[in-house]
Amino acid sequence: MGILYDDVVLLNHSEREGDPSVITVNCPDKTGLGSDLCRIILFFGLTVVRVDVSTDGIWCYIVFWVVGRPDTRWNLLKKRLMGACPSCSSASGISYYRAELSPRPPDVFLLTFCCNDRRGLLHDVTAVLSELELTIKKVKVSTTPDGKVMDLFFITDTRELLHTKKRQEDTHYQLKSVLGDAMISCDIEMVGSEIAGCSQGPSFLPQEIAEDMFSFEILHEQLSTSLACNKAIITVDNLMSPGHTLIKIACQDHKGLLYDIMRTLKDYNIQISYGRFAAKAKTDCELELFIMQADGKKIVDHSKLNGLCSRLQMELSRPLRVSLMNRGPDAELLVANPVELSGKGRPIVFYDITLALKMLNIGIFSAEVGRYQIGDREWEIYRVLLDEGNGSGPSRNKIVEAVWKMLMGWE
Repeated sequence: MGILYDDVVLLNHSEREGDPSVITVNCPDKTGLGSDLCRIILFFGLTVVRVDVSTDGIWCYIVFWVVGRPDTRWNLLKKRLMGACPSCSSASGISYYRAELSPRPPDVFLLTFCCNDRRGLLHDVTAVLSELELTIKKVKVSTTPDGKVMDLFFITDTRELLHTKKRQEDTHYQLKSVLGDAMISCDIEMVGSEIAGCSQGPSFLPQEIAEDMFSFEILHEQLSTSLACNKAIITVDNLMSPGHTLIKIACQDHKGLLYDIMRTLKDYNIQISYGRFAAKAKTDCELELFIMQADGKKIVDHSKLNGLCSRLQMELSRPLRVSLMNRGPDAELLVANPVELSGKGRPIVFYDITLALKMLNIGIFSAEVGRYQIGDREWEIYRVLLDEGNGSGPSRNKIVEAVWKMLMGWE
C-alpha cells in the first residue's frame, strides 16, 4: 500500500480546549480491530463524539473525534493504537476475514505490599498501576485489626518490562511517592499461570448472588430505574444494501458505548464494512452500521438477527451489573462485567469503583477480583467489602448510584 508505519495512526490535536481532536487509523483490517481500538480509547479515558468507519474487506480507514483530558498521554495513546493495528504487509491480497491468532499470554507478576490504612488508599494504588500501564488481573486486599493493609495484585505489564530491575524500581518509586511513609514493604515477583489464574470455582460467587445479579426477570425490572441506560432502539434494514445488513442504534451515551457495541460484534464474528457514530446534545447518540457475516454475506437468518439485536439491547441497557449485598453485618459491593471471548476484560473498572468510594469517603475493608462462569458467558466479578464506619455515611442506595454513575461516565 506504500503507507509509512508512522502514518498508520495520525493525531490532529484540537486548537482549543474542549474541542475534539481527530485520530485517524489507516491500516489493514482484522477481526475485532474496532473493538481493540475502542478498548484502548476507553482505557485512556477519552470521550468519543463521532466516528466514521470504512473498509473494502482488506484495508480499514477509521476516524475518531475524541475529547481528551488535561493529563491525556497522547504519544503513548498513539503507540498503543499502532500496536493494535496489523502490519501493512498483512494486507497483501489476504482477506482479513480470518480467526484471530492466539498470542502468547503475557507474563503475570505478583505485587505484594503492606502499608498503614487510610481512606482512598486502594484507589491511589490503582491509579498508580493504571498510570504505569500495569493491568490488574486479580486482586486480594485485606485489612488487619491493627490498621494495616496487605494487598496482593496479580498484574501484567503492557510494556512487557516488569521482569527488569529498572521497571520494578520505577514501580516501587511511584508507589512510594504516592503512599509516602505509610508504605511498609513492597515486593514484585513473577508467578506461574497456575497461581495467577483468575478463574474461580463455584465458591467464589454464591449461587443466590449470581441469581440476584443476573436474573433476566430482575434485570428487566431494573431497566425502568434510574440506574439503567435508556432502552436502546435498534432497527434492522436488509433492503437498503444488496450485500450488507444495516443496523441503526439510537440510545443514551455512556462511557465505553462504542466498545460495548464493537466487542459484541466481535464476539458474534460480525464484520463492519461501513459505519458512523455521532453524539447528539450531551446524552443521546446515533449509530449506523453496514455489517455482514464472516463469509461476506448479509445476515438473512431471522434467528441470528434477533439474537444479535437482543444481545446488543442487553449490552447497551446494562453493560455492567452493580449490586450491594448484606454480608453478615457489613455491606458487600458487587460489580460484574462480561469478558470478551478473546479473554479481555473491561478496562478501568476497578479504578472507577475505588474512585467512587473515595469520593464518598467510604473505606474498603477487603476486595477481590476474579472470573466466574455464568451460563454461557464468563464474567469479571469485583467484590468489595465496605467499611461503613458508624453508619453516618451515605445510604446504600446512594452508594450503588454513585458507583454506577462513575462506571457509566455520568458522574
